[in-house]
Amino acid sequence: MSPVHARQKRTKLAIATAVVAGALITTGVALNANADTSHESTTAGSLSAAPTRLSAGARTTLIQQARAGADDTAREMDLGAKEKLVVKDVVKDADGTLHTRYERTYGGLPVLGGDLIVHTARSGKAEGVTESTKAPIEVASLTPKVATGKAESQALTAAKAAGSEKTAADTAPRKVIWAAGGKPVLAYETVVGGLQDDGTPNELHVVTDANTGKKLFEHQAVETGSGKTQYSGTVTLGTAKSGSKYQLKDTSRGGHQTTNLARKTSGKGTLFTDADDVWGTGTASSSPTDQTAAADAAYGAQVTWDFYKSTFGRSGIKNDGKAAYSRVHYGSNYVNAFWDDGCFCMTYGDGEGDNHPLTALDVAGHEMSHGVTSNTAGLEYSGESGGLNEATSDIFGTGVEFYAKNATDKGDYLIGEKIDINGDGSPLRYMDKPSKDGGSADYWSAGVGDKDVHLSSGVANHFFYLLSEGSGAKTIDGVKYDSPTSNGSKVTGIGRDKALKVWYKALTEYMTSTTDYKGARKATLSAASALYGASSTEYKTVAAAWAAVNVN
Repeated sequence: MSPVHARQKRTKLAIATAVVAGALITTGVALNANADTSHESTTAGSLSAAPTRLSAGARTTLIQQARAGADDTAREMDLGAKEKLVVKDVVKDADGTLHTRYERTYGGLPVLGGDLIVHTARSGKAEGVTESTKAPIEVASLTPKVATGKAESQALTAAKAAGSEKTAADTAPRKVIWAAGGKPVLAYETVVGGLQDDGTPNELHVVTDANTGKKLFEHQAVETGSGKTQYSGTVTLGTAKSGSKYQLKDTSRGGHQTTNLARKTSGKGTLFTDADDVWGTGTASSSPTDQTAAADAAYGAQVTWDFYKSTFGRSGIKNDGKAAYSRVHYGSNYVNAFWDDGCFCMTYGDGEGDNHPLTALDVAGHEMSHGVTSNTAGLEYSGESGGLNEATSDIFGTGVEFYAKNATDKGDYLIGEKIDINGDGSPLRYMDKPSKDGGSADYWSAGVGDKDVHLSSGVANHFFYLLSEGSGAKTIDGVKYDSPTSNGSKVTGIGRDKALKVWYKALTEYMTSTTDYKGARKATLSAASALYGASSTEYKTVAAAWAAVNVN
């Protein structure tokens, strides 16, 4: 996770991911001139439009079929001769509709901001395209006028300005096409490693115009948010026996492992083992071999796996049946946690004094959900798309907490309430009225994208709360909420389960890397229309909840 600011105190519970910036263009560009591209005008819908659970073999087959037909799809979209489509994922709805997510290349170079989703009915009829950048792409020349050294120097300067330590370019700048800022241009992308100012690993991507040397964009790609656990009580954990010892390895959930970094800041760590298969004491200690943090992390991973599989039919972060892994005891006095695509892992610090690990259930769900976002919409971790990225992790982290039905850590619409980073028992964020944290946005405004992504996320968090529970004062499982609206309207929620299904379908089928709040509104309306129908209460409530947070 990356830094969060709450009550004038620097805290953390974030996570990033992405590739490019800009506004979503949900163009509805048809694969043929007669295709119906208006998802919002659909007059009927049902849960037959919900994503269906695919076996690993079925998903692989769909991806292979999409790859085989990628050239034909590109021609049908009238892409240029130098453009190619690269299949990233395929989602299949229960009614047979396919949503194929592509990345794009131009002249063999990756196009940042070129991602798109092709929607195809079971009959094979094209239903439309959701794009980050309108096709086709044209660039005058693929020969740069600026040397790679200038791009690398610029990236290092940007990293140092952001507080990075031990800064160095991980790889030489690579040529790309930058299509997220309007007219596509030839550019360099440089990745800078080292450490961020709070000790989090650094993976700063800097995009430089290869013709003028101007910096076009930068984003941070490291995404920072029976056992006797500290936060969830005594729980059952998936383990495996090896010889005379037990391993904290969950073979029933993709082989998830929990490892010990023992205060180091690199490497995979050592797999936790135990003689009696009872992990932790229920109280964290400052020992770098303490099992309690490991028990919390393992529990969070297995509940998150079960939540996604049970709720959406998703098998693992990549939907391929394979688990990530969790590292605990990262660094010393590290008050943070983060998701990293590079290692495909979650990492948890032990907090102040190394005895308050950031391994609470909603934090675990938050972190792993950044991985899901990275492997679906790829929401850029900057501007409004960055706020949506953060909110997605808060939304699904909340879903994980409610799904667990854990008596020690009951579900609520508070983020990070167990880890007490503020030191006064208050949560990091509030979904019913985000501004209660002292900085988050309750409503959309023209400058909301300029806020830190953990603060701009408030708009989507507030939308989700209103969609789930509605406006006004109420008490849910002993927690008091009082959610306002920007327009003074009264919103009646559709329930959390339906709200989660709408957000997941929007994320996986209608959002791209550059989706902004206007685009999120359109994506969730498309999802609600497909699931429940455009004349349904659910569809109307999605529209009302966005209006209530000033997204119209």
